[in-house]
Amino acid sequence: MPISDFHLPHVIAVIWFLICWVGYSRYSLAKAKTTPCLASVLHLYREDWMRRMLLRENRIADANVIGNLERNASFFASSTLIILAGILTVLGSSDRALSLLADLPFVQEASRSLSEVKLLGLGVVFVYAFFTFSWCMRQYNFAAILVGSAPMVGERNVTEQERKAFSERTARVISMAANQFNYGLRAYYFGMATLAWFINPWFFILVTTGVVMILYRREFHSDVLEVMVYTQTPTIEPVKEKVE
Repeated sequence: MPISDFHLPHVIAVIWFLICWVGYSRYSLAKAKTTPCLASVLHLYREDWMRRMLLRENRIADANVIGNLERNASFFASSTLIILAGILTVLGSSDRALSLLADLPFVQEASRSLSEVKLLGLGVVFVYAFFTFSWCMRQYNFAAILVGSAPMVGERNVTEQERKAFSERTARVISMAANQFNYGLRAYYFGMATLAWFINPWFFILVTTGVVMILYRREFHSDVLEVMVYTQTPTIEPVKEKVE
């Protein structure tokens, strides 16, 4: 690909995209340790869930919840493979795709080689999403095993300290799986932003910035977070540092 094809606006757009994605991921992890957000508050609910599970003799409902969460990740992993197949199909007929894009308003004319780079970049985003969702599925499998190994009610050789440690450890594994699911969903958000690159690099920058703003609002200032924080306020402080 000639260097002249990949001119400065595209370089700036790609760099800004990476800064927004990686930067927001690191920022949200750090902020979650000191500020209530969806991840930190849901972790508290998972700890409550595991403590209450140890008080029940029948854990079928708990196993079903884990299974449903795993199926959600499986659905997105399968959908990601379909998306990747579509990207590869378009990559094999990029000339036809270019002719279709050329008829759209505000689309900046691009060479075939540059369009293929854009398609490859979009493919990389969804490859990352697939690996993230598949790792999420495995972690939910681990959580299911932990739930199956939970001490029974009235088991005499298990101390209260061991029960507490078990509930915290299992909640931690489920939260780690949920975090991976969240990373996969973010990849979808940024994948949607990458589509704007096919119009022009400046629109790509604008949409990427908008995605970050949407993610921030939903994770740190959404209405559902406010409702859950009010419910969990007495126990937020002790577990802040446990959430990544």
